[in-house]
Amino acid sequence: MTDPVYADLKRWPYTVNYGKENEVETDVLFIGGGIAGSHGAISAVKKGARVAVVDKGPVIRSGLGGAGVDHWHLACTNPASNITPDEIIEYVSGFGDYGYLEFGNGISAYITAKESYDALLDIEQMGVKVRDVDDEFAGAPFRDEKTKLLFAYDYDSRYTIRVQAAKVKPALYNEMKRLGVRIFDRITMTSLLNEGGKRGGRVVGATGVHRRTGEFYIFRAKAVVMSVARPHDIWIHDTALKGFGNMSEPNNTCEGLDMMWRAGAELTMMESSSTHLQTGGFGCIPYSTGNSHNTWFACTLVDAEGKVIPWVDRNGKLLKTVEERYHAAPGQRTFIYDGPKITPDLPERIACGEFKLPLYADLPSMPEHERKAIWGLMIGNEGKTLVPVFHTFQNAGFDPDRDMLQATLQPPDLYTWGSWWKGYGPRQYRALSGGGPLFDWNLKTSLEGLYAAGSTLAWGSDHSGSACTGRYAGRNAAVYALKAKQGIIDRNRIKNEKERVYAPVRRKKGIGWKELKSGLARVMQDYCGEIKNEETLKLGLYWINSIRESELSKAYARNPHELGRSIEFMAGVSLSEAVIHACLNRRASSPRLGMNRTDYPDADPPEWNRYLTIRLEDGGIKTGEVPFKYWLLPPYSDKYEDNYRTHCNLD
Repeated sequence: MTDPVYADLKRWPYTVNYGKENEVETDVLFIGGGIAGSHGAISAVKKGARVAVVDKGPVIRSGLGGAGVDHWHLACTNPASNITPDEIIEYVSGFGDYGYLEFGNGISAYITAKESYDALLDIEQMGVKVRDVDDEFAGAPFRDEKTKLLFAYDYDSRYTIRVQAAKVKPALYNEMKRLGVRIFDRITMTSLLNEGGKRGGRVVGATGVHRRTGEFYIFRAKAVVMSVARPHDIWIHDTALKGFGNMSEPNNTCEGLDMMWRAGAELTMMESSSTHLQTGGFGCIPYSTGNSHNTWFACTLVDAEGKVIPWVDRNGKLLKTVEERYHAAPGQRTFIYDGPKITPDLPERIACGEFKLPLYADLPSMPEHERKAIWGLMIGNEGKTLVPVFHTFQNAGFDPDRDMLQATLQPPDLYTWGSWWKGYGPRQYRALSGGGPLFDWNLKTSLEGLYAAGSTLAWGSDHSGSACTGRYAGRNAAVYALKAKQGIIDRNRIKNEKERVYAPVRRKKGIGWKELKSGLARVMQDYCGEIKNEETLKLGLYWINSIRESELSKAYARNPHELGRSIEFMAGVSLSEAVIHACLNRRASSPRLGMNRTDYPDADPPEWNRYLTIRLEDGGIKTGEVPFKYWLLPPYSDKYEDNYRTHCNLD
């Protein structure tokens, strides 16, 4: 790069080489080195492919799973399981991490149900502790004595396994290094490369900028797997308040989906948003307050006078013992989110004075094995809890055998999923909750050569789902890449991309990334918030276009780190526009999608029971639709087994 006017770099501790090109050639490129990318890379290299992984952070701890995990879902094929993948698939279709009954996807759910236990055995071989080998919980009702596996939640079906996986990412990282996977840390990816520079064409690589040196990277690949997480910064940006109040990883920003969008991939569910996983600084550190859900399931709650809060099953039947809370209701095959819970009429009973606030999680009254499982096993391994919660509280003198934690809950959401840590931030503080690329049984997107895995998939996935879809997409991408030729990269496309991404460091002054991202988030809050109509959405498009014409041209970065953040803002402008267009496209309200349109108040009318798609073409934006369960109705096993035999057999 010649004659740039760079900002002051005197205090920057790294050598800066803006514009210097580094070319990397590989068979399969994974963009995102989190749980999905790491499992996928290992899977692909075992198929004989050359593999590279690139991440904006250090892969050894990057991603949502970088801080650990305490439970492994849908391990239906473990030896002690009492439910099969085919039996559970209908229940999973209502599971929030895999979608709703209609607005969900059977492909990623079924892959997870089939491969979850295999993926768990993979990390066990890497040194992650997944069994009670020290017999710490011998005799506990959630322990299988033969396998020494520990189970969570539903003690009858036994498909969710408690694991001690606070160090799962270092284990995956070491395995990738052992297998020869090339790892590139601290690179902000900026674009996918279509063959010949034609949007909508085969994906043959990607570009990125190093966050410390500012150097430009060109990755040539026969197949690309997008394995970044879904963005959590479209509606929210407040660095002063966000902190650990957000369950998401702060690096989960818009670049991944934006790269697919600008390359011409077909996206779906982009109109779906919710307040899930976003506190905006109004909540507490996740899992740091007493509750009775998820990692704390099924802890006893008591009121200010020590009165026990009642538990009921899904049918409303009163549960008299702690043990009953871990079993399905009569006639219920298993439970996920529709299982036992504290009584749903608790707000009314507090209002009339029967129970007095505050409430407390009564760990000391729990059976010893349950107390140790909640506080030591699960809180000690769940993401974002080992250091800020477990170690901090223990060092401060907290004793789970003696002390109770206050439940910072308020009516009317005392018993609802997530209320125990979300707090009461504004409803317009939202997160994209379902959007992503449309995909098939190969986990291939609408673009040739481009695959997707993990929570970037439309309908998303949790930790085990990311592991399973990663290893599955990795195998498929490797099979494709080993037969494909390297594509042709358009050099003019590279030149234009460098001009675009380096613009902020050429300016002598301008607007910093924090102000830019805050302003864009405010537009989304005001014009694409909880309440929507055509006029507000179109005003949102007007203001985003105004930002593109004005503020975007003034984006200013003083060093490579700020340049990376500025690139995130650029991606946010583009993706926010796509989100608003998707919201305009669904002319109906839908509580399941977080769509409250005052100009179309009917909720989920039958004529709108379909997935809406959106795609960027050179001539503009193209919309479409696909039917519910486009992947075919059950039996899912036929499609999975056909794919496994054809593409994914590891033998």
